[in-house]
Amino acid sequence: MIVTKDPRCLSHMFAAEIFMHRFLFSSAVRTVNPEEADWFYTPVYTTCDLTRAGLPLPFKSPRMMRSAIQFISNKWPFWNRTDGGDHFFVVPHDFAACFHYQEENAIARGILPLLRHATLVQTFGQKNHVCLKDGSITIPPYAPPQKMQAHLIPPDTPRSIFVYFRGLFYDNGNDPEGGYYARGARASLWENFKNNPLFDISTEHPATYYEDMQRSVFCLCPLGWAPWSPRLVEAVVFGCIPVIIADDIVLPFADAIPWDEIGVFVDEEDVPKLDSILTSIPIDDILRKQRLLANPSMKKAMLFPQPAQPRDAFHQILNGLARKLPHPESVYLQPGEKHVNWTAGPVGDLKPW
Repeated sequence: MIVTKDPRCLSHMFAAEIFMHRFLFSSAVRTVNPEEADWFYTPVYTTCDLTRAGLPLPFKSPRMMRSAIQFISNKWPFWNRTDGGDHFFVVPHDFAACFHYQEENAIARGILPLLRHATLVQTFGQKNHVCLKDGSITIPPYAPPQKMQAHLIPPDTPRSIFVYFRGLFYDNGNDPEGGYYARGARASLWENFKNNPLFDISTEHPATYYEDMQRSVFCLCPLGWAPWSPRLVEAVVFGCIPVIIADDIVLPFADAIPWDEIGVFVDEEDVPKLDSILTSIPIDDILRKQRLLANPSMKKAMLFPQPAQPRDAFHQILNGLARKLPHPESVYLQPGEKHVNWTAGPVGDLKPW
């Protein structure tokens, strides 16, 4: 119903929640017998609350999530056996189940109390951060596979662009004083390299964006409001070496994708030295990274294709869930025992949705 009302939520970078639901409908791992189930998936579609411009807003998400959990806990006995310990939720917002796009506010909110015993499948990943709890599964953001496939160019096309980036450097609307957005890393990129001939960087998003990435050696993947962005997916799919500028980022599916071998990690404080860092990488190292990126399994693991394919992002999520089995005995509540507090959290979150 909610997707029919606004189908734009099928195409933005938060759409993994919806496609995971669709995948499970036709997956061989799905059972209609709850007594056979190892996991329960609760699709809530919190990322379908869109602005007129089509951007997801997280502000109603806590109320939506709370209403969904109240519904399943009242209708079936399974949530109440574990307080959600054998349930998983896909929460692909900027700061996942902290439900805010600005880090300071996300930290202040913390993870929605009702979800603190469940497993969270989320795009946000940063070490030692209140919005990433132990046991969460970090996934890539959604990038449209068919659209990228339509823009493929011959693989032997020369990579004539040394460094490529398209996106915001400042977010004046939400950060009018500057310096807070991207912790200043994107502003530093622009100020230091806007006139550097090795750097093809701009706020303009050309029609040839995907083709340009395939003509580039390095693709910058700096943090924005959150550490992650679709550029990471696009870089891997298009064989462009990702330059990851996001301190302490936790990357998706580290067991399937050797990030240290295919990417370049640059500390945010070292952005002014980015030209010397990249030009000092030996050509043999660059070629080795490009050969690894050419492996189809790397690309598959970053995508949510329709229909699903072996070793794609859907199956990487299943692998992550399988590794958490069997559930320890401590997941199952004793009579009278409770883990979650139904009245915890901001007062505004307690209003019915």
